[in-house]
Amino acid sequence: MSESNGQSNNPNTDNKYLDMDLLRFTTAGSVDDGKSTLIGRLFYDSKSIFEDQMEAIEKSSKSSGEENVNLALLTDGLKAEREQKITIDVAYRYFATPKRKFIIADTPGHTQYTRNMVTGASTADLAIILVDASKGLLTQSRRHAFISSLLRIPHLVVAVNKMDLVGYDEKVFNEIVGEFRSFAKKLNVSDITYIPISALKGDNVVEKSDNTDWYNGSTLLHHLETVKVDASDNIVDFRFPVQYVIRPNQNFRGFSGRVASGHVRPGDEVTVLPSGLSSKVKRIVTRDEDLDIAYPGDSITLTIEDEIDTSRGDMIVRKNNVPAVSNEFEAYICWMNEKDMELNKQYVLQHTTRTVQVFMEDLLYRMNVDSLTREDATKLGLNEIGRVKLKTSQPIFYDPYQVNQKTGSFIIIDPATNVTIGAGMIRAGSTESKSSKDTSEAGIKDKKTRQKSPNVVWEPWNIPRELREKRNGHKAQLLWFTGISGAGKSTIAKELERKLWEEGKQTVLLDGDQVRHGLNGDLGFSPADRTENIRRVGEVARLFFEHGNIVLCTFVSPYTEDREAAKQLFPEGDFKEIHITCDPKTAQERDPKGLYKKAQEGEITGLTGYDADYEVSEDPALTIDTDSISVDEAVEEILKLIQE
Repeated sequence: MSESNGQSNNPNTDNKYLDMDLLRFTTAGSVDDGKSTLIGRLFYDSKSIFEDQMEAIEKSSKSSGEENVNLALLTDGLKAEREQKITIDVAYRYFATPKRKFIIADTPGHTQYTRNMVTGASTADLAIILVDASKGLLTQSRRHAFISSLLRIPHLVVAVNKMDLVGYDEKVFNEIVGEFRSFAKKLNVSDITYIPISALKGDNVVEKSDNTDWYNGSTLLHHLETVKVDASDNIVDFRFPVQYVIRPNQNFRGFSGRVASGHVRPGDEVTVLPSGLSSKVKRIVTRDEDLDIAYPGDSITLTIEDEIDTSRGDMIVRKNNVPAVSNEFEAYICWMNEKDMELNKQYVLQHTTRTVQVFMEDLLYRMNVDSLTREDATKLGLNEIGRVKLKTSQPIFYDPYQVNQKTGSFIIIDPATNVTIGAGMIRAGSTESKSSKDTSEAGIKDKKTRQKSPNVVWEPWNIPRELREKRNGHKAQLLWFTGISGAGKSTIAKELERKLWEEGKQTVLLDGDQVRHGLNGDLGFSPADRTENIRRVGEVARLFFEHGNIVLCTFVSPYTEDREAAKQLFPEGDFKEIHITCDPKTAQERDPKGLYKKAQEGEITGLTGYDADYEVSEDPALTIDTDSISVDEAVEEILKLIQE
């Protein structure tokens, strides 16, 4: 190894290395796009190659009659890879610069090794999609970009390689960038960077190239060193899958495992799934010392204050933040076996530390990763990806993959051979109502059976509402805007509040999305959760009402019973329900939050106005059809209502 990269005997230097930021990235693209050569170039130009390694590949390159040193040999470790000059298995490599440490997953480009690409990319923070400038954007590059999006890799770098073969032509680069940008509109990736490179010649890999004076961006290595990598770990939702129960003597009983997400402290109230029984954390024990707090990735042993039957496969979570508990859910599955996936055949599902039998109930569709369209299918073949409904023999405790990759992913195992034959990413949405039912089965109380805090005495209002109304110069009122998404509730309510504000009125606007980002962020969209959402909003609205405000609430609130329950919190006549309506087609065309588009694409289900019903009240205070009147006209109608 070059001297500058040799092992240091300075402890301060060693500690600095340990504390350095780490970036995990993967390379992907079609065959012969130059993935392995690119990694070799990164190693070579950043002086991260051992001298004996360099001598070996020089000798190998010479013996095979190659004109230049074949840097791809650094990563193509298998004999078959060297013979065919392709990557077959996932090769992990490690190197560091003064700014950052890196772990590279060099993944195969062949279609038949898509499964290996999924494996390599599953833990990456960034994906480099290589495109051969002389060939343009190929199917496999699109496929890998889609898989990267599916795996929620937050950063993509489109490295347009072999620019030397096209004379470093800016026009070629721009055409490829334009084509990829058009394709990427269908992907769920917000950060995409485009860099023209030549891995073989070293242009814009580590050093800035003189051959691309039209390119003002950074080199690939500089981008890798400086790209902001947000922590992918979920540090909010505490999930602790139990691996072992440790009981060395009668005085100690602990539950060992690795914190999958969130954090935990001694004294925290926790619930053990599937029993649903709760206790408090007594100690966080490690081999060296007890911890005051444990984070994702920490291997610990938890002791709790109460004796609760707990075993491997159970999960310890925070009491008021439990995952979905269900034996039915949907997921994207990448099939990794030569034998096709069969519906209703028994497989084994490994999810965190829990292993259960699973049946593939239905294949909703197969994804054409070339066109990003859905295809009707009855089976999944090797390397194909589809959305599948699964049913397990016992409930699992999961979060959607987009929220928590650790508890949102699983593998499928062939029970006969014990070989991993599929990898899955759990989707949200379709199992909401089922999860509520199953949560109950798991021992968690029905959310409608709301706990009430004991020994609480009502404290009367410090300043009566009537006095506040007198000083404000107007009555407090509750205006409840209800209707399907896209009908115009928020638009009208916002304009109305501005009018009231200009008139010097005291107002509060409670919006559904704002509330669900905080107060009700722990609720889903099952019927039970929607009921709880409206109950909480009603209580909060009542507090603002009692403080003399005109409170505007904009919530879909699809159930008449829920709206009636909220109405009962207010004096008769002060709760005014305003139904904002329009033709559902109009709402879908407006689609202000993109929900209808997601519903049409199957990303969500149970959307009110699309595939879930809205219950119209028999006697709302006012009905406004936004197909026929404008926002200003609607505001005038409501102002008249308030003044009545």
